Amino acid sequence: MHKMTQSNLEGAFSGESQAHMKYLIFAEQAEQENFPNVARLFRAIAFAEQVHAANHFKALGHLGQTADNLQSAIGGETFEVEEMYPAYRAVADLQEEKSAVRTTTWALEAEKVHAGMYEQARQAVLAGKDATVGDIYICEACGWTVEGEAPDRCPICGAAREKFRKF
Repeated sequence: MHKMTQSNLEGAFSGESQAHMKYLIFAEQAEQENFPNVARLFRAIAFAEQVHAANHFKALGHLGQTADNLQSAIGGETFEVEEMYPAYRAVADLQEEKSAVRTTTWALEAEKVHAGMYEQARQAVLAGKDATVGDIYICEACGWTVEGEAPDRCPICGAAREKFRKF
């Protein structure tokens, strides 16, 4: 692929991915404000943005076999744990941006768990097996992730057990 086309598709993938997430967040807010049809509109268009992003991602050749995809995910999570979030948190701390310190700390702690879960899944796939995964609970406040049972309180942000979503 020519460099300019590749750069354009990478930018489009990024933009469509951000639009997808932004619209889902907007949908949640619309639901809270009792605008269910606006929420549905945001969710529908968020899905369209996801389709666009997926098409760009595939055209870029970034979709591999599951073991490769898991390795890519591990690489991304590891980068976030070792470099990105520590640097972002340091800047936020230096600039006394308390909410940014909080969210980057929460994300950092969750990413550590994600990398380990992906590695376990990768090992299973490399052995020709599907991963053995129990119930997964995600804290809706901070994103901390646990397999098995949700704790009474989130160890990262202190949210109550009821704030965990089961997958």
